Amino acid sequence: MVTFSHLDAGTPEQSWRDAGVEALPALDPHALPGRGGLLVVVAAHPDDESLGAAGLVHRALRAGADVAVLLCTAGEASHPESPSTTPDQLAALRLAEFGRAMDTLSAAARNTAGTAAISNASAGNASTGNAAGNASAGNAAGPGTLTWRYLGLPDSGIAQRTADLDDALAELLAVGRHAVIVSTYRDDGHTDHEAVGRAAARAARKAGAGLLEFPIWYWHWSEPGHEEWRNWSAVPLDSAALDAKQQALAAHESQTGPLSPQPGDEALLSPGFLSYFDRGVEVFRWTPPPRGAGTAAKDFDSLYRRKADPWSYLSSWYEQRKRAVTMAALPRERYRHAFEAGCSLGLLTEELAARCGRVTAVDASEVALQRASERLAGSTQVELLRADLPDGWPGAARDLDLVVVSEIGYFLQAAELRGLLERAKRALVPGGHLVLCHWLNPIMGWELDGETVHAMARATTGWDVVVEHRERDFLLEVLQAPEQANG
Repeated sequence: MVTFSHLDAGTPEQSWRDAGVEALPALDPHALPGRGGLLVVVAAHPDDESLGAAGLVHRALRAGADVAVLLCTAGEASHPESPSTTPDQLAALRLAEFGRAMDTLSAAARNTAGTAAISNASAGNASTGNAAGNASAGNAAGPGTLTWRYLGLPDSGIAQRTADLDDALAELLAVGRHAVIVSTYRDDGHTDHEAVGRAAARAARKAGAGLLEFPIWYWHWSEPGHEEWRNWSAVPLDSAALDAKQQALAAHESQTGPLSPQPGDEALLSPGFLSYFDRGVEVFRWTPPPRGAGTAAKDFDSLYRRKADPWSYLSSWYEQRKRAVTMAALPRERYRHAFEAGCSLGLLTEELAARCGRVTAVDASEVALQRASERLAGSTQVELLRADLPDGWPGAARDLDLVVVSEIGYFLQAAELRGLLERAKRALVPGGHLVLCHWLNPIMGWELDGETVHAMARATTGWDVVVEHRERDFLLEVLQAPEQANG
């Protein structure tokens, strides 16, 4: 276990800069959630989030992602020798500072990119029953929404109460959105920071989410000769994000300045320590999620660049025949508005357009969509959109009478597939059809397979299977939404 004191001189920031900390490889932007996604930030104490991830939060809000911050403790143990402020008074002071920091980040995103909303929900320690909160509404069309919750865990005692943190994380991640968890580094040298990092890692594994860990005290006690940091990633901060970060840090006055002139009330965070967080980047240890929606754009763009037709859609008789079987299985001759999830090169899209008044088709790959647009240039009833499903389900895809999910279900994680199916349920009109067609052989490197995808679709919708076609290599089913009840 690392031992250190905030009174130690620490490693100079210039040593880290000379070693190249600001030149670390940039985190792939596809790793971060966009509009409709969720960034979950776990802070052991008020100010951890501003020190390590305020710029990231600002960036995520501007991109339209929602941000949920879990504050574990009030940081009441930061000044144990204070002659002027009791732990209860310090807790109240630091919670107020945290609230101002959250307001600052939300306002900065609103001022940079439009209108945002912030809702602060503070649930106190169950043993005291204290609670405080406020909310203000914003424009949903602007940046994402920032919310926060105080768990009321004991400062320096999170390790004994991790079940409460586990439950809070599980509740946030249960909705099946594209989520990334952000937490203090699990080897940061501070017991609370490490307990939070381990809890975040557990939650990420369980939910299939990406994990970003930010060091705090690591920069102070470690040295550039410790090589693990060279495998970390940087998130570049533009001037707006840097300003937002500094404003959020300024809200934590009890940590950046003295509580009083008396001994025991000195500032906890020295100017030398704060210089670690005045960089043009924020640095994170990145643990990617299992392959799914969060990695689809990168995975498939790379695939389509390497090979123009990765699955031989244009030349394979198997693929041509499967498209013909799919079209023959449609129970109606004509459809008003169809949605195709994962349109790839647009071959099935082209055939759907011949039988539909309108087709909205999406894919995660920009490369595939460019080739699909060339193929469908003359199809005025087709709209092609880039989207990461399920969170990127387009607003135009509603009041549908046909949804086609062909050879895409097993490229999602289980929670993502459930989210896609729920969106299809909401978008289909009574009597509409959900078409699923998937290969039945093993899918290497992905969580699901064809049989599981179809079983999940039947269980999630509860709809009747009106067409079933099974062969050795693929399964095709058409599920029908219930007709509207009479009267």
